[in-house]
Amino acid sequence: MLIVGLTGGIGAGKSEVSRLLVEHGAHLVDADRIAREVVEPGTPGLAAVVEAFGESVLAAGGSLDRPKLGEIVFADPERRAVLNGIVHPLVGARSAELQSQAPQDGVVVHDVPLLTENGLAELYDLVIVVDVEPRTQVERLVRSRGMSEEEARARMAAQAGREERLAVADIVIDNEVSLDALRGRVAEVWTELDARAKSGR
Repeated sequence: MLIVGLTGGIGAGKSEVSRLLVEHGAHLVDADRIAREVVEPGTPGLAAVVEAFGESVLAAGGSLDRPKLGEIVFADPERRAVLNGIVHPLVGARSAELQSQAPQDGVVVHDVPLLTENGLAELYDLVIVVDVEPRTQVERLVRSRGMSEEEARARMAAQAGREERLAVADIVIDNEVSLDALRGRVAEVWTELDARAKSGR
């Protein structure tokens, strides 16, 4: 089994790369999706968040009010650490469970937005970084997510810098290209990943 960490800055196109890898046969473990699952209504995770932050972080229907919680933790590193202390172990346990379901000669791709920031590179056999120029990130965030340029730059500034991400990369996928060219590059990368998984290297 080959354990791969996939990361990239906001707006780099990491989700598209993970989707293409799944088309080739990768087993995807999506940290963001799991982080939402572990705090769904009725879960121990949501109960722990409410105990730590109060019922004001609940929406009317009993689900987590993400924008409200975000306001609290974005501005306060200590509160953010409390939230991470609740959510990260739950995400880790669920990720391990999903990874264990993959075949022994399979490729497991962990889609981890904050891989670099949280110093997680050593957890994986190799790390893939989806890379674009910072100006491309801004353009995409403004165009596709409706952010202002200032909002886009603030979100980017809260993440690791481009050089920091590239420093942990074993494989870089340049996404300053057409979708067809990206498909071709991902196919090349998949050939390498699949060969390594099957050979046990």
